[in-house]
Amino acid sequence: MTMTVKNAIALLELFTINTPELGLSGIKRLSGIDKATTHRLLTVLRETGMLEQNPVTKLYRLGASVLRLAQVREASFPFSVVVQPILETLAGVTGETAHCSLYTNNVLAVISSVESNKANRVSMRGSETLPFHATAAGIAYLAYAPSDVLNKVMKRPMPSFSKYTCTDPDHLKKMTDVVRKNGYAVVDKAFEDDVFGVAAPIFGAEKISIGAIAVATPCHRMNASLEKLLIASVVTAAADLSQKLGN
Repeated sequence: MTMTVKNAIALLELFTINTPELGLSGIKRLSGIDKATTHRLLTVLRETGMLEQNPVTKLYRLGASVLRLAQVREASFPFSVVVQPILETLAGVTGETAHCSLYTNNVLAVISSVESNKANRVSMRGSETLPFHATAAGIAYLAYAPSDVLNKVMKRPMPSFSKYTCTDPDHLKKMTDVVRKNGYAVVDKAFEDDVFGVAAPIFGAEKISIGAIAVATPCHRMNASLEKLLIASVVTAAADLSQKLGN
């Protein structure tokens, strides 16, 4: 993939549900690409319909071509149709928030979630990206990811989100080894101070992970019996999804 294509895709990845519109300066700042190149890429993306520009504010947003491609993808590979019932069952059985994330363009992105019906619960945002080194989903995915993905993550800076965040590449490698032994990942307070997460990988071809299914619960609700239930339920859900995807 050429650098121009990589940069164009990187610009598209900046748009989220929480940030649906961005200006030139914001895109330049977030992408780290120089202003002239950013403007040139934005022009091409606008001309192809991948982006459109608000005529009043001049802010950029995803264009109709993205929606068309999403519809083609869903028609040929209806992932959300398959995953949503599994997440609903998982959330119902555990009583906690369930979510599924997929690896795309060097990030692990939440593509679907079902929140707990408890008043005190963990909430997930659509299209949220999860840090590989600080979440159960990220570590579960990395354990069975292509080796080049794991190596790339281990070479990146690992920001600390709490005093429990893994920031050492060797420690991260050991955590993925544990996942391969047990079949699931458990992370306690590593990303958020009051969140306990359990995740298991979902597989594509040749036992290579494409993402993860996870549950997240407030730490103060955790006990041994709930942890046992979360682990068993997540492993079952991940195996069910992998099977339904033909693996």
